[in-house]
Amino acid sequence: MEFNPRALWNQFRRSRSVLGLLIFLIPGVLLVSCAHLETTVVEPLEIPGAVYVGNQRCIDCHTNYVRSFPSSAHGRLQVEGARFEGLTGCESCHGPGSKHIEAGGGRGRFILNPGHEPEACFRCHIETRTQFHLPQHHPVLEGRMNCVQCHDPHGMDVFKPAGGIFRSGPDETCATCHRTQARPTAFPHEALREGCTLCHSPHGSINAKLLVQPDLNLCLRCHAQVQGPGVLPGQIVIGAINHTSFLSRGSCWSSGCHTAVHGSDINAHLLY
Repeated sequence: MEFNPRALWNQFRRSRSVLGLLIFLIPGVLLVSCAHLETTVVEPLEIPGAVYVGNQRCIDCHTNYVRSFPSSAHGRLQVEGARFEGLTGCESCHGPGSKHIEAGGGRGRFILNPGHEPEACFRCHIETRTQFHLPQHHPVLEGRMNCVQCHDPHGMDVFKPAGGIFRSGPDETCATCHRTQARPTAFPHEALREGCTLCHSPHGSINAKLLVQPDLNLCLRCHAQVQGPGVLPGQIVIGAINHTSFLSRGSCWSSGCHTAVHGSDINAHLLY
């Protein structure tokens, strides 16, 4: 191979110009990224003119709530010996209570009620707030629902699942509104044993009906295809039945086949 100094020099100049361009562009990209980065800072709730007084002042009127609070998942917010006395416990969600006490109490008087103001919950549950901004979501931001309808923040419900704050349990909570889907059937969908959240994202989703996946892959997570004797290449067999031609029609439920997805009274295959 013949040595060509001019070609080598031109190649060096090109690589040097590309390197210089990268050195120029990278700081600009980083600057734009940083300029659009939102920083989340959790600050104590404020009520004009009010100061934090601590849980002991709440127990006089809200005895049951204060007694049950340590059994709640929110009980971890109560920190004894905190640097700023009174900033944990009840007032971490309801705001400083001095003016509420001075006014003699009263529903919503100089106090925040997370049942009506979801932002009080969203200050800590930032990911949940993001989910409620997805195209499909429960109407909490619109004011037609609130967090307390599904969650027990105080620990009053002794039947709640360990570590959770659902009322009774996640499926019982869904059943209070979605009664048709939760009713007993002769042939229930076995996925219901795992709970509604196996298929649905309760706070929000990009998919219709709050599904965690929009297509038949949702079903195939449990009804997986297993190749066996007699199955030809390219065939998709589910439940010992060749589904190859069926799957081209749409998802398992939208194709007009397994329409009784939550359970059926007359068909074991949930066809209707």
